[in-house]
Amino acid sequence: MVGRSASRVTLAQVATRAGVGSATVDRVINERGQVSEAVCRRVLAAARELGLRRILPPPHRALVRLNVVLARPELPLIQRMGLEFRRLAQRMNHAIALHRTVLEDEAPATLAAALRHGNYDGRIVYAQDHPLIRAAIADLAAHGRPVVTLISDLPGSDRLAYAGTDHYRAGRTAGFFLGRMSPPGEVAVLCNHLGFQSHAERVRGLTDQLAEEGRGLAPGCVVEGGDDALRSESVLREAFRTHPGTVAVYNVGAGNRGVAGAIRAGVLARRPNFIGHELTPLTAALLREGLMTLAIDQSPELQAQFALEVLMSHFAVEGAGRLAPPYVANVPIVLYCASNLPGTAPPGG
Repeated sequence: MVGRSASRVTLAQVATRAGVGSATVDRVINERGQVSEAVCRRVLAAARELGLRRILPPPHRALVRLNVVLARPELPLIQRMGLEFRRLAQRMNHAIALHRTVLEDEAPATLAAALRHGNYDGRIVYAQDHPLIRAAIADLAAHGRPVVTLISDLPGSDRLAYAGTDHYRAGRTAGFFLGRMSPPGEVAVLCNHLGFQSHAERVRGLTDQLAEEGRGLAPGCVVEGGDDALRSESVLREAFRTHPGTVAVYNVGAGNRGVAGAIRAGVLARRPNFIGHELTPLTAALLREGLMTLAIDQSPELQAQFALEVLMSHFAVEGAGRLAPPYVANVPIVLYCASNLPGTAPPGG
């Protein structure tokens, strides 16, 4: 029940909750036909959520086909996300068919075309904020084919939900720790590019935190490395040369190998503090070495799980759980340092 007596729930209220007309609700509840499977599921889900005191038709058991669209399989985060979706697919309800599309590049036109391709009931996608991608999501939503954004959001788009962490808070977290570990000076910031909402929000969070604390630490430059190790190392070396007062590095993306190379090159007079994202074999090794200070992990396994739970709820799949719209993710970030890596023995142990 949602905030009202079950005895007073009306078909009009169910219609409002489901985003359809009262006549459509009547056709679904009384099984008159001429309503799509997706709309039937949505109406029945709304009726159950509101506690409508009617004998409802059984949940529709037509197969729900979902597609996960990811790009750049060489990136550690995408590898982890792909692995988790494979695991989830093996445990899926028989009413769900989970497909995966992995693209070699993240160009907006490539991703938009992949979103439009195939007769899927719903999509999950990691993509940058771009008009082509927003248009594809709007077209799919208009045809009753919802999209859940993953890792990086497209706020204000027609997506059904966002399955991910709060990147602004992640950036503020980086700023909090750098402000307490670093002497006054400049922070070099590395990102893929700021077209990704996740990267732009992390940079904004860092900037706001440092400005509010007033500890003499400020972003010296923001450089784009395209999440490529060689390019990231190159642009950071140049940033170190032009900003010799750099005392810290914040990498908001995947170019951690490039950051390590730039730091080891010895361009700066002193080794900077380094905070990056994701716990991977590489970042774990860098943390143990002491070259990396903190890794902020965004729990991709929980993101994948939430994205699927949202679509299962939307389509009223049997066993979908208790999620209800509006779907709001509460995926935590996890901080790792050399002392709390998984498998690390305590001192003396």
